Amino acid sequence: MKISYRKLLGILLFMVSETLSAQLPPVFANDGIRGRSTALKQTFLTPTRIVSVFDNHSSKQVLNAESILKPGIGQADLNSGTYLTLISDKESKPGIILDFGREIQGGIELVTTINNSNPAGKVRIRLGESVSETLSNISKDGATNDHAMRDFIVVLPWLGRLEIGNSGFRFASIQIVDPDTKVEFKEVSAIFTYRDIPYLGSFSCNDELLNKIWMTGAYTVHLNMQDYLWDGIKRDRLVWIGDMHPEVMTIISVFGNIGIVPKSLDLVRDITPLPNWMNGISSYSMWWILIHRDWYHYQGNLDYLKQQKVYLCALLRLLATKIDPNGKEILDGTRFLDWPSNANIEAIHAGLQSMMVLTFQAGEELCKILGDPETAEICLKSSGKLKRHIPGMAESKQAAALLSLAGLVTAENANTKILARDSVHKMSTFYGYYMLKARAKAGDYQGAIDNIRQYWGGMLDLGATTFWEDFDINWLKNGARIDEIVPEGKIDVHSSYGGYCYKSLRHSLCHGWSSGPTSWLSENVLGVKVIVPGCKVICIEPHLGDLLWVKGTFPTPFGVVKIEHKKMADGTVKTSFVAPKEVKILTK
Repeated sequence: MKISYRKLLGILLFMVSETLSAQLPPVFANDGIRGRSTALKQTFLTPTRIVSVFDNHSSKQVLNAESILKPGIGQADLNSGTYLTLISDKESKPGIILDFGREIQGGIELVTTINNSNPAGKVRIRLGESVSETLSNISKDGATNDHAMRDFIVVLPWLGRLEIGNSGFRFASIQIVDPDTKVEFKEVSAIFTYRDIPYLGSFSCNDELLNKIWMTGAYTVHLNMQDYLWDGIKRDRLVWIGDMHPEVMTIISVFGNIGIVPKSLDLVRDITPLPNWMNGISSYSMWWILIHRDWYHYQGNLDYLKQQKVYLCALLRLLATKIDPNGKEILDGTRFLDWPSNANIEAIHAGLQSMMVLTFQAGEELCKILGDPETAEICLKSSGKLKRHIPGMAESKQAAALLSLAGLVTAENANTKILARDSVHKMSTFYGYYMLKARAKAGDYQGAIDNIRQYWGGMLDLGATTFWEDFDINWLKNGARIDEIVPEGKIDVHSSYGGYCYKSLRHSLCHGWSSGPTSWLSENVLGVKVIVPGCKVICIEPHLGDLLWVKGTFPTPFGVVKIEHKKMADGTVKTSFVAPKEVKILTK
């Protein structure tokens, strides 16, 4: 079997980045000590601005604040200089709030000077996704130390360096704890922990807002690509398999074949013996199947798909027992679509009914590829049986989107009656992706583009640099930006809103399930539709709506496809592209 140089190089790079074991120094060779490797990199970031200082004595308790904005080297020394100094007294404890420019995953590095006591003293550090979170107290307004410690008191060394913290944040407050204490800081840096991987996919057009939204979705998922694929970097630092589907579609569009996806899929499979549901949620086991179908569709890795055969077929057979004689789903476990639809029992049923159809359609396809005609036939009969029961749309955009995608209602009907109504009201961050897909299926590309501008653009209007766990367009009314101390008369968006498990400041402002516009824009506006698994055949079918031009790239197992579209004076679109020789391009 011949293998191209490009493909061989890709395999070697994958092996180096994903399977390299921890390399210990030679002195460990005979000690039987084992290490755990990581694909993560650390970079130390300098604060971009000072948000505020706490100084009750007119600049006598916080001295030389601007010095902390100078890039540091992470090394204490014996020199004296002009450094940030915090001085407390019996009545007041000064502090400072720093902004690192955008949301990151990581911690804080503090370097002290020779002018300190030994030890230098105690400081309280509060990391925040918003400025208001850095001013919070644990257990008040939802502020927590649960999945990640973000509020702690530490003792600083006299002359040295301390690294502490592992959370999602953009802002950090540092405040003296004890009275009559003086602490001098040479440097304060954020420790940014991330995967050092290229953005192979790209998207740009004549609308800068859409460009920013595409990149923000990509960056949101990038931050959650830690040792496993998380859902949130402050809270929900777990592998939630249903939440992964929009994340995986973003990874496919931006980063291509990254080993964190199969690693996370396999983790959840291995810790969920049947007949249990993944994460305790029946729909999440179905999302596992749908992710595998999409991952194979874009990557074409048959060997990896074969590793799923035993579990996949058994799961499909289990799901086939969850249909009553009338074709209605009777799924047990936690019945869940997304949080905003959680109180609408009819919508949940409609969504689960639709997901069962979508899952059995995907299962039939995968079982045929895997050479299991018996389970493929079970899938075919199950989807046919389910189509005999068609629930109503329950006034729910989540339900309408899934019913449309499953073909249980016409896309045009779902769009006209539910999805196109009320602008972006009743949209959601997670299922917003499927609402966009359903609008595209109905041919309403302009409506979907407008939704992206208004809904995801609304988060950017409030200062977001990553997309949130939840968002309601009504939060824009008199809402303060998250990157400022809340002005008098304005609403603190972070502490005032959020529900269910993400009330107030517990609300995650970096959640990968909200990245849907990134992959949607690549598929529908840039127009990349994979026809043959492994991107062997791609159809380029752009829908520019009111855009004048769009260009970008899309990663395939054979290399990057470069695409450009330009709207002509007569309204037609001129398309040009460059693709690897292994990829056949069709155009529409």
